[in-house]
Amino acid sequence: MNKQRPKHLALHLIKLPLPGFVSVLHRISGLLLFLALPLLLLMLQYSLRSIETYTQLLAVLAHPLVKLMLLGLLWAFLHHFCAGLRYLAIDLDYGVKLAQARASSKAVLTVSLVLTVLLGAKLW
Repeated sequence: MNKQRPKHLALHLIKLPLPGFVSVLHRISGLLLFLALPLLLLMLQYSLRSIETYTQLLAVLAHPLVKLMLLGLLWAFLHHFCAGLRYLAIDLDYGVKLAQARASSKAVLTVSLVLTVLLGAKLW
């Protein structure tokens, strides 16, 4: 029982399987959406307050860095949504086998990226 275990876990050396990677991205996207919520609510408030604040908001949203940030938030929402549907299916015992879990993980990544590109191109 005297196994030599590492004292410090090297996280950069661990190779996650695809479902684990999707799980980590699901958590990161949820955190990103949570942290962006005050900013999104402030943008909603500026859009509804008056025509002057609305035009100011449009001027800010026209900046390419802001558009890129909103594109990232769009990806976070779409990935979180698609992965959430995957986890709901897993809770209902659909796709719990290894091959199905890998396939659904690939589908989540593909669908979220394709929807981000399509909606981002339309909104840009």
